[in-house]
Amino acid sequence: MLIFLDLETTGITAEDRVCSIALVDEKSFVYEFINEGKKIPPTASAIHHITNEMIQRAPELVKSQSWGYLQEHNLNENIIIGHNVSFDIEMLEKKGFVWQGELIDTMRVAKHLIEECDSYALQNLRYELKLYKKESNILQNYGIKDAIEAHNALGDALVVKLLFEYLSEFSNVDEMLELTHKKVLLNKFSFGKYKERYIEEIVLNDRAYIEWMYGLQDIDEDLRYSLEYYLEG
Repeated sequence: MLIFLDLETTGITAEDRVCSIALVDEKSFVYEFINEGKKIPPTASAIHHITNEMIQRAPELVKSQSWGYLQEHNLNENIIIGHNVSFDIEMLEKKGFVWQGELIDTMRVAKHLIEECDSYALQNLRYELKLYKKESNILQNYGIKDAIEAHNALGDALVVKLLFEYLSEFSNVDEMLELTHKKVLLNKFSFGKYKERYIEEIVLNDRAYIEWMYGLQDIDEDLRYSLEYYLEG
């Protein structure tokens, strides 16, 4: 069974918690607000548009319908699919949930299979790959009347499903499982003062910058791997 997961959170620090969750399978979905007693700061609300008033009467994660769904489907043969899925799983693990099945990360799989994207963020891929053209069909299939909104847990989970279906044209489930655990060698920077420049070129011309970036604590795992690769020549 394939389960498409997306979370919205109060932030991205160790202290932050889930404030919305969506789980989508082939036939049904679960979508709800969550109240973990953690205040949502304005910086987070500005992204996902969830306010403290909206979650005031929402259940704790462990008392939610979503938690029951996860427990019921926590089986070895099931696969959770998400965009940067490790972040979602880490947020669930804070509440003691340990997933028994496999994981597919559509962000990492996309990095392996689709070259030269401006960005591998979900919303960028939504438009670059023209996934939006199939949104009306998927909404109709699930009986959802509202349009898909960015940074909405249900909307993003549906886009992840569309992205997975797109990637399935180039790879099968077994290959995606393998690619999820395989680091990506990046060729170019996707941000910063050297955006769209080749990393190998910058190592030759501004090695100190590359060494500084490599020393940062919170950079993407694939970027760190790539910087190390080019620094070692």
